Amino acid sequence: MIIDNPLMGIYLERPNRFTMVVDVGGERGLAHLKDPGRLKELLIPGNDVIVRKAARKERKTGFDVIALRRGDEWVLVNSGFHSDIAASLIESELVDEFHGFRVKKREYRFGKSRIDFLLTSESEEMLVEVKGCTLVNGEMALFPDAPTVRGRRHVEELASALSMGYKSSVLFLVFGENARFFSPNIEMDPEFSYALKEAHGKGLNVIAYSFRTVLDDSVRVEPLRRIPVIWP
Repeated sequence: MIIDNPLMGIYLERPNRFTMVVDVGGERGLAHLKDPGRLKELLIPGNDVIVRKAARKERKTGFDVIALRRGDEWVLVNSGFHSDIAASLIESELVDEFHGFRVKKREYRFGKSRIDFLLTSESEEMLVEVKGCTLVNGEMALFPDAPTVRGRRHVEELASALSMGYKSSVLFLVFGENARFFSPNIEMDPEFSYALKEAHGKGLNVIAYSFRTVLDDSVRVEPLRRIPVIWP
């Protein structure tokens, strides 16, 4: 994926979950943060941030947040790009579980939830929910970084779909070059972690794939590798 027209800025503060104050070119402004996570290891005042100007001038937030710096790498923190990144990965056939499937519908209504993708093959259908993971400790990627009732509900819906003849998958997009393993973050959210493990035991595919974010004239998000899941 390529994201055009990036601007460099400095992160100053986070007044609420979805708003950041940034300094771009010496001027303070508000930026929309499309990531509900805590992002504690990234939201350090003075940290570098990549933004781009909002498409609509009448918005209260003049910028959209794209990525934040972690050490010598950039970390994508904009969930608005997750669907397109996931679709590209599905269609690339880099993941065995997706071989033979194509995207039939995005934002598919199932039960009480909207599931990110409905895939279809010649003989089967698969539901796929996509989650972005930005928390990486050493080589271990962890999700979630804040309790997620919605995430647990998605997992439970996917587990119920198995008994109705669907295949079901959760795809974790891991934004961190150093990640070599993935684990549900049981210390942060034991209910989500146990629900995911239980659903996996019933047949839910749990897939983690790492990406790097590169800045030059544009922002490029590039797939790196599938990483194994370590269960608590």
